[in-house]
Amino acid sequence: MATWALPFILGLAALDRTLTAVELGVLLAVRTAGFLGAVPVCGVLADRHSRRRVVLWSGLMGALAAPVLAVGVGRSLLLAAAAAAVMGAGQGACRPAFQALTAEVVAEPQRQQANAAITIAVRVTTLVAPSLTALLALIVSTPALLLGVGGLWLLAALIPPTGTRRCDEPAPRPGFFTEFVDGVREARRHPWFLAGLAALTAVIATGYSATGVVLPLVSRDRYHTEAVLAAAMTAYTVGALVGALVIGRWRPPAPGWAALAGLALYGFVPLSLLLPVHPILVVSAYVLAGLGIEIFNVPWFTATQREVEPAKLARVSSLDFLMSYGLAPVGLALIAPAIAHFGATAVLAVCAVVCFAAPAAAAMAPSSRRFSARP
Repeated sequence: MATWALPFILGLAALDRTLTAVELGVLLAVRTAGFLGAVPVCGVLADRHSRRRVVLWSGLMGALAAPVLAVGVGRSLLLAAAAAAVMGAGQGACRPAFQALTAEVVAEPQRQQANAAITIAVRVTTLVAPSLTALLALIVSTPALLLGVGGLWLLAALIPPTGTRRCDEPAPRPGFFTEFVDGVREARRHPWFLAGLAALTAVIATGYSATGVVLPLVSRDRYHTEAVLAAAMTAYTVGALVGALVIGRWRPPAPGWAALAGLALYGFVPLSLLLPVHPILVVSAYVLAGLGIEIFNVPWFTATQREVEPAKLARVSSLDFLMSYGLAPVGLALIAPAIAHFGATAVLAVCAVVCFAAPAAAAMAPSSRRFSARP
């Protein structure tokens, strides 16, 4: 809730002119930079120390940054930016540590259901957080909402259970860079992981980014209403929620291929925006994309927790988040100039081909059929 509410709170601050559009962009940018900077660092720390402790300190970072952000918004851009960067770093630090902590807390046979439950929580929050934030904004101020975000981060720091792994050893350890490279080496040991990560990165950097830029334009210029934009984004979340419910119970005989097929469903989104189809088909394409992304995500996280050496799990998970979601801003930055130069039709056509072809290519990699190299 804290993660999804913050951008809307800052957006509301821009609407009531507490922040300018430039200041809003700066705060969101430094938050993303903090996230990307913390992911690899805390991947190493979570493998070096207790994962539970890293989750605690990352949550406390967000909790302590919130009141500073509340003071800085509208008064000092430098102070607010520093707090936003720390809050983003707390989120980035939490992701790989929490992913590894899940593997400690949940037994292997139940992990797919556990990962599906986490996804359901995220998708429900995605639906609830913006509307709840907007309702609260009617009765409380922006600083009060930011303090509420700090309280949520505090809960996130204190509630998770203690893991089973203990690795705080007095023996000398190699340097940070050496340990990070060791995590990269572990990732390279799993061909299915490299292939799947390349496919996911390609889909996010092209299809996800292109549709994020083009969908508002298509909604305005082709259908002459913002309703298509709102319906498509809601449909994506609803589809993802359904996908999480399905994959929490479904055990396909070839889980890797099923996951990659789900990822390929995102290709229907740029295809629907490329063609002059009825808006129902655009909304349906987003439902399929949401459904498919969770049919990919849940087996992907479960396989990573199962196959990767436990002592290196947080580092490999940090590499996953860094490459896939870390390149999303790069895709967004490049897509707009590409559309201006080549036109939306050409860009969407290329994105659709990439979204279909990248998972298909990944499916041909050794061990991709089951996301496992075990016999």
